[in-house]
Amino acid sequence: MGGWSNAFQEAAASKPLFLTIYATVIVGILVSSFYVFSAIYSPSASTTHSISTSWISSPPLSQNGVSLSSGQSINISLPTATASRPGSNQLRSIWEAPARTSKMPPLKSFRLTKELVGERAKDNVIVVTFGNFAFMDFILTWVKHLTDLGISNLLVGAMDTKLLKALYWKGIPVFDMGSHMSTIDVGWGSPTFHKMGREKVLLINAILPFGFELLMCDTDMVWLKNPLPYLAKYPDADVLTSSDQVVPTVVDDRLADWKQVGATYNIGIFHWRPTEPVIKLAKEWKDMLLADDKIWDQNGFNELVRRQSGPAIDDDSGLFYAFDGNLKLGILPETYVCYWRDMYEQLRLEPYALHTTFQYAGTEGKRHRLREAMVFYDPPEYYDGPGGFLSFKPSIPKSLLLDGKHNLESHFALINYQMKQIRSALAVASLLNRTLVMPPLWCRLDRLWFPHPGALVGSMTRQPFLCPLDHVFEVNVMLKDLAVEEFGPAINIREYSFLNNPLLPQQVKESWLDVQLCQEGTEDWHASSNASRPGLLRFPKRSSEDMTREEKFRNRVKRYVSIWCCVDSHTPGHIYYDMYWDEKPGWKPVPPKTPEEDHPPF
Repeated sequence: MGGWSNAFQEAAASKPLFLTIYATVIVGILVSSFYVFSAIYSPSASTTHSISTSWISSPPLSQNGVSLSSGQSINISLPTATASRPGSNQLRSIWEAPARTSKMPPLKSFRLTKELVGERAKDNVIVVTFGNFAFMDFILTWVKHLTDLGISNLLVGAMDTKLLKALYWKGIPVFDMGSHMSTIDVGWGSPTFHKMGREKVLLINAILPFGFELLMCDTDMVWLKNPLPYLAKYPDADVLTSSDQVVPTVVDDRLADWKQVGATYNIGIFHWRPTEPVIKLAKEWKDMLLADDKIWDQNGFNELVRRQSGPAIDDDSGLFYAFDGNLKLGILPETYVCYWRDMYEQLRLEPYALHTTFQYAGTEGKRHRLREAMVFYDPPEYYDGPGGFLSFKPSIPKSLLLDGKHNLESHFALINYQMKQIRSALAVASLLNRTLVMPPLWCRLDRLWFPHPGALVGSMTRQPFLCPLDHVFEVNVMLKDLAVEEFGPAINIREYSFLNNPLLPQQVKESWLDVQLCQEGTEDWHASSNASRPGLLRFPKRSSEDMTREEKFRNRVKRYVSIWCCVDSHTPGHIYYDMYWDEKPGWKPVPPKTPEEDHPPF
């Protein structure tokens, strides 16, 4: 025990710094095993019946392989769906890339026309999404889920030429929206973001006169079940829309009780039939937004359709009159779209879709949410990156999870305990240049944009619960390229479900080293491995260079944590998480008392 005692004494005599992982890890802040996954192997060619689809705008090397970037590819099961050849009535299978020797048709052949939609439509229904090149991977994931469900009547609107070319060369039915948008992520709430919302309204107005039913979808959602049979159950509905309702109004798959739905109607998923009231609504919506560029498209939609609510059109269907008194509206049940934790699980229902709303880290947060749910499709190198992976098994006392009331004190005690372990894991990952697989994160309180008692009353939230990483951490900052000179080397992360993802190569699963951290030279010191050869982790010794790196590390990870929101009857009501809370004696979870105090702890 002499070695352990010395480590304790060294920690007690200094700050809990970056390189004192000798103490912080050894004494049990991690209290766990680190699972180190080697990067010895690279993905081998799949022997299953599959094709690869292009992830970039360059022409494919062959009809069986295309890449996200040079040298990168993704294997996607060959569906039976078909894609139109612009300018003809012949259809290719979706994901079937054009011949290498072919030339891309002129842009005018990608114009949105009734004929183009007619080629794609099935049973007079077309499923549509749109975006710019920044959302390429979201669009690929959206298409993949639909084709896996056997749905081929889909079209993707390209807001920039770069995306249009990319989708064409990988066999996805695409049309030119003529938007000339930026190819980068414009950011939620920005003027360009609102312009994209107006493009949606213009697109709806363009398609409806063609006479087809339109299932309009945002790119930040995926379909888990075929939605079309459900929508067909309500042939009298003019519009069927999702909502932000998190308190269930029904406990089965009937339409929501419109009298109880007080939340915003969410236009990320809605179904339109080309009736006279619908075309009138679409036109008024368009005119409203074009007349005032400050109106958010979703707010405008809600303002119009809520102009009148009721009466019900009958006793059974769940449809009701809205807008001008002639529009027949239905609200999809709360369990139709999964974005509120485990409601659908408690009701023993399977959601049709997953929509990344109620999240706090922008586009990166949406992508991470889909990855946590293992429904996002990444290229193979995402699952077998250079340097290998590092995972650890958290140790959380039962008392922190279950004892006492669910309040600010118990929530922050639980989060801070986990944060300390994650901080040490980030340090080890940084030293070893490995990608950290984040652990599951437990919360006792929910996070929202407004004051609440810890969980929305009636939302069926069970406490404690596994919360998304963006509830506590700034996922967008963790994945951002920060200046090495100021913040030290980047620390790559993966979602907590990463090692359970079916897309993880078998050779990566089999190439791990189970490490028990202990003092070298003690009786139980050893390394055990089921990898192809023994492994040993060596931590660097303290030096002035390492101390400089430590300060950069601290500068980096201080920015990784976010806020909890919100305390009632207090302005501001948010409380900042602090990665180094344990260095501040008497630290308590309280909101800023003055405007001067209202800033992150760095």
